[in-house]
Amino acid sequence: MTAATTATRPLSRRSSPLTPRGTVWTALRLHGAALWIWVALVTVTAGGLLWAYGPGADAARKEPYLLAPSCGTDTLCGDTTGNATLFYEAVVQLAAYSIAYLPYLVAAWAGATLVARELESGTAALAWTQSVSPARWLTAQLAVPAALITAGTTVLVLLHRLMWTDGRDIHYQDWYEADAYRSNGTVAVAAALCALAVGALAGMLVRRTLPALGLAVVVTVAVQTLGDLYRVSLWPAVTATGTAASNLSNSPQQLEHGVVLTSGERIGNNLACVEYPMGPDLKKCMSEHGISDIWVTYHPSSHFWPLQLTETALLLTLTVLAVFLTFRVLKRRTA
Repeated sequence: MTAATTATRPLSRRSSPLTPRGTVWTALRLHGAALWIWVALVTVTAGGLLWAYGPGADAARKEPYLLAPSCGTDTLCGDTTGNATLFYEAVVQLAAYSIAYLPYLVAAWAGATLVARELESGTAALAWTQSVSPARWLTAQLAVPAALITAGTTVLVLLHRLMWTDGRDIHYQDWYEADAYRSNGTVAVAAALCALAVGALAGMLVRRTLPALGLAVVVTVAVQTLGDLYRVSLWPAVTATGTAASNLSNSPQQLEHGVVLTSGERIGNNLACVEYPMGPDLKKCMSEHGISDIWVTYHPSSHFWPLQLTETALLLTLTVLAVFLTFRVLKRRTA
């Protein structure tokens, strides 16, 4: 009696739908070093922010009491600064720099490596001969880093807001200061994506590594500088007069301070009587200087998000324009 034997065939492995394939996998392999550097940057910065939110902030708050036991009655104890406070401030500043100046690094990498080096070395042309169209290649080159940059930057912004909101009593940063402003909202993500698009466009136009790097960084610096210069004009400012003008609260960003003389003449950038916030002293000072009223134009802290969202919309518009031009240049050169 014979027994029939059946040979079992190994089941073919099916790749997970989450496993990157095709042009996405190629982009990840080509830029693996940049990916690990990005992961390291996000990890280190996130760790610094978490430390500043937790043990760093606790140490900075306790230090004045440790250095000056009479702090409960001595009003000057708040000026006591030790190593814990200095280290906390350094970590907070470095973390803000990492987020605020991230677009420059993204632009340099995108201009020099993402597009220009691939075109200069012929890697892109090789991909185009392997059933990958130029448009599909460029889409993968932009989509993969855009997703990673958006995810990483969003995490850092959320952690920075957590640290910044909790530590206002020890880091003394105003919401409108450039580094804090960039690091606390959607502008950080939009600026990084804009830098990516600008870098890709520079690489496509120049097609050489070093010149593309220089052009991408210069344009990104120009965009960031223009944002800092004209940010206050992106949303209507508030004007206060009289006592309200000399007693502003909620950390306002003052744009202009002036007076109205008894003759009716309006003079800007005049700080007369600002040392008298209210009451009889203020009225006496105004009378002595021939002033009938004082006024100040400012952005209250409630304008943070209107300014953020307006600037974000402008940056995303520039991003879309740069991406559109990049595809147009690619189509013209590969037609």
